[in-house]
Amino acid sequence: MSSMLLPMLFLAGLISGWTVKWLYGRYQLTSLERMAEGLRANAVRDAETIKKEILLEAREQRENERRQQEKELRDRWNELKRSESRLISKEDNLDKKISGLEKRQTALANSEKEVEEQALLLAEQMKHLHTELERVAGLTVEQAKQFLIDQMRDAAQIDARIICDKIENEAREMANKRAREILVQSIQRLTAETNSDVTMTSVSLPNEEMKGRIIGREGRNIRTLETLTGVDVVIDDTPEAVVISCFDPVRKAIAKESLERLIADGRIHPTRIEEIVQKVTKEFEKRIYEEGEKAVFAMGLPNIRPEGIRALGRLCFRTSYGQNVLAHSIEVAHLAGSIAAEVGANREIAKRAGLFHDVGKAIEADGDANHAEIGAELCRSIGESAPVVHAVLAHHNDVEPETVEAVIVQIADAISAARPGARRETLDSYIKRLESIEKIATSFDGVERAFAMQAGRDLRIIVNNDVVSEDKLKEMGRDIAQRIENEVQYPGRIRVTLVRETRVVEYAR
Repeated sequence: MSSMLLPMLFLAGLISGWTVKWLYGRYQLTSLERMAEGLRANAVRDAETIKKEILLEAREQRENERRQQEKELRDRWNELKRSESRLISKEDNLDKKISGLEKRQTALANSEKEVEEQALLLAEQMKHLHTELERVAGLTVEQAKQFLIDQMRDAAQIDARIICDKIENEAREMANKRAREILVQSIQRLTAETNSDVTMTSVSLPNEEMKGRIIGREGRNIRTLETLTGVDVVIDDTPEAVVISCFDPVRKAIAKESLERLIADGRIHPTRIEEIVQKVTKEFEKRIYEEGEKAVFAMGLPNIRPEGIRALGRLCFRTSYGQNVLAHSIEVAHLAGSIAAEVGANREIAKRAGLFHDVGKAIEADGDANHAEIGAELCRSIGESAPVVHAVLAHHNDVEPETVEAVIVQIADAISAARPGARRETLDSYIKRLESIEKIATSFDGVERAFAMQAGRDLRIIVNNDVVSEDKLKEMGRDIAQRIENEVQYPGRIRVTLVRETRVVEYAR
């Protein structure tokens, strides 16, 4: 019995537990349904509220757009009304103008008719007047015309005599002026030596071993000399001699003097070469001033400032078409002074202008100004008189000559340049080409010096180590080569070599 009771109690407990669990689950489901119903109701209410707000905003926006459109329509309507008013006003004005023009046309037609009538009346009066004049004067119209012609002929003859006298006076003045010009042109050309400046010079050596010492170990000595002076030292099979080649006579002279001193001294190494070149360069600066003083003293010209003397001295190392510019300037000054004395002009002004006429060639200047303009500016800065400045500026007709002295300087310049053997155009063109190549190189930032060598086929450029980096060096070389290709006419090709050297100097004390 007890064994039957236990399963039944267990089953009854199980059924009771399941019933309780079912009832609890039913209760929870009912609670969730009520909660869901509440949320749905809230969502419906919120949706209705949002819907109302959206509808309200749409109505307000539609109302605003309607008001805006009405305002635009009113503005357009007002503008159309104003345009219509202006058109009506213009139309009224045009009608008034047309009416006025019609009235004026009618008045002009009436006036034209009156003028024609008055012209007919005037013709009748003139005919009557001619008849009356012929009766009173006793002359016909043809006779009166002849009388007037005779009177005009007499007056014209008097005027012609006055004009002839004036022409004769002007011709006499022109004859005097022409006589002066003929006198100037008739002066015999100056007899002088044929120019012999060249771009190469040789230096004698005591023996053949000296060539090796000049070249130095691995070519250091000759490379240092060429770099410092900007020349090309040619060592060939010529016995006991080396050749220095350079288009710039100053560099050539400095290099020759430096090499001769090194040979005499016997100590040839880069440091000694640098010392000698610096010393010779300073001596040449002093020599330039002395050459200028000699030229001024030879011409007997006082009161010339040191800047002018130095500029004249630099002309000693310049050539124009192969002619030494300082010697040419002295010749022009002598000729100008002699011509001025012959024709009665100011001899002092003529000599000064003749001496300074090519001084602009000794000055390096940026821009497109020619040597006449540069020389005139220098003369003005050193206090030369206005006639001297004008003569320098006008010696190549950059301005029209306004004084006799300016014309004299032109003629003296032509006489000195035209004498046989004075100039060689090909040499000057060659030098100008090399100068233009060097000028292109030095126009770049960081370039300290540039030397055109090997007849312009080799351009060596010394750059500043602090300004130009290694990375920039190759780019600069390409830019320089490109500019030379675009701006210079030359045969063959030009090798552009850039040298960047790091130098450290310390002193032990």
